[in-house]
Amino acid sequence: MIKTIIVDDENNASEFLEKMLHRYFPNKFYVCGLFETVDDAIIGIETYQPNLVFLDIQMPNKNGFELFKEIKEVNFEVIFTTAHSEYAIEAIKRSALDYLLKPINYIDLLGAVTRYEKKSKKESQQKQFNVLLENIDTGDVAHKKMAISTDTGIEFVKYNSIIFLEAQNNYTKINLIDGTSIIASKTLKYFEELLPTELFFRIHKTYLINMNFVKRFFKIDDFQIELTTGDKKCRNKQYYFGIFLGVPFIKPKANSKRQTYKSVYIIMTIVSKTLQNILVLWIAQ
Repeated sequence: MIKTIIVDDENNASEFLEKMLHRYFPNKFYVCGLFETVDDAIIGIETYQPNLVFLDIQMPNKNGFELFKEIKEVNFEVIFTTAHSEYAIEAIKRSALDYLLKPINYIDLLGAVTRYEKKSKKESQQKQFNVLLENIDTGDVAHKKMAISTDTGIEFVKYNSIIFLEAQNNYTKINLIDGTSIIASKTLKYFEELLPTELFFRIHKTYLINMNFVKRFFKIDDFQIELTTGDKKCRNKQYYFGIFLGVPFIKPKANSKRQTYKSVYIIMTIVSKTLQNILVLWIAQ
């Protein structure tokens, strides 16, 4: 959803616009708040980090343009709204996404929303191409990026900024090193197949972890793994044998000879590697 705030000193106008967004664009906009002054709007922008701001121009004390002189970073799109058409030229010169003249009607609002979505999609595609070029030029896997689809757009993160991923039905919660998280509209299996196996390991049906953030491994307490963040995640016992040997144990399905043969082969591989490690240690003594 598009996070939005509405700034207008006329409360009736703000509520009317909010109702129009909900009525004509259901499940597209999330209105974080309605603000009557520029000062309140600045606090709202810093708090909610909106994607789009509907900004009235003529307000008491400070007009809408004053907001750009006081805010630190403009990382959102703006649609100016006013009942006074003489402000239109100045608004356009300030690179507004669009301009709506009050009273706002559905046709004009639809046009503004459509242009916003087209512009957002174009910028998102450019970022995707930039990420593609970065990944091609970067030899270090940990510093490569991936694009993550969310309900509100696309996020771009480096592999090594991800601590662990957690399955949430058909979604995945991606926990980042800065303490934030992203809810991705893809399953954990999708990311398991996408992310490099030398960095990420599926320890459980619910968790996919970045091995660079593993602090210690407990053989007791349900085979827990402690991460450098202090988080502890339980492992599935069927994966236990392969965590450090790099060969996951696959539990055979019932009445599946092929799967059984595969499991036997993997167990034999694990035993072979274990014996090799013991032999190396014995020779070293």
